Amino acid sequence: MTAPAYANPQDDGGDLRGDLRRQIVDYRTNEAPGTVIIDTAHTFLYLVMPGGKAMRYGIGVGREGFTWSGVKSVERKAKWPDWTPPPEMIHRQPYLPRFVAGGPSNPLGARAMYLSGSMYRIHGTNAPETIGEHVSSGCIRLVNEDVIDLYNRVHGGAKVVVLPGARRAAVEAANVD
Repeated sequence: MTAPAYANPQDDGGDLRGDLRRQIVDYRTNEAPGTVIIDTAHTFLYLVMPGGKAMRYGIGVGREGFTWSGVKSVERKAKWPDWTPPPEMIHRQPYLPRFVAGGPSNPLGARAMYLSGSMYRIHGTNAPETIGEHVSSGCIRLVNEDVIDLYNRVHGGAKVVVLPGARRAAVEAANVD
């Protein structure tokens, strides 16, 4: 099924807090431009750009017990992906459907980027109120407007760095006077 693009993208994430809206920010890193860095502790995804800049997106991340960190790559990209919950998720939530075809009512939203060697994805959401929250089973979600933007900027094979949430927050807390 081919679903229509959003006619008015502002309707997709219009209620986001200002800091969760897509914006170019100063961001120092040794990672190459095109790298995706996910800061789960602060619910931001950064797409590294040249010159010490990054495109920053607000995200929803894994809830307690479902956070993870590491280095992956974008293994595959899909527009309006189908969703088949993994067996582990069905075991925890037996009421879930076994399959949802791609489209506006699909929990993966408008786009998905599948992360190598894992069941995790960076994907859209039809629940924009979850952005800025720790709510998922480990996937990274963006409002559909932002996942479409990110999808168009990120290439297959791109490096994805998921920062350890607790350690990052602890380091920042220790540096506050």
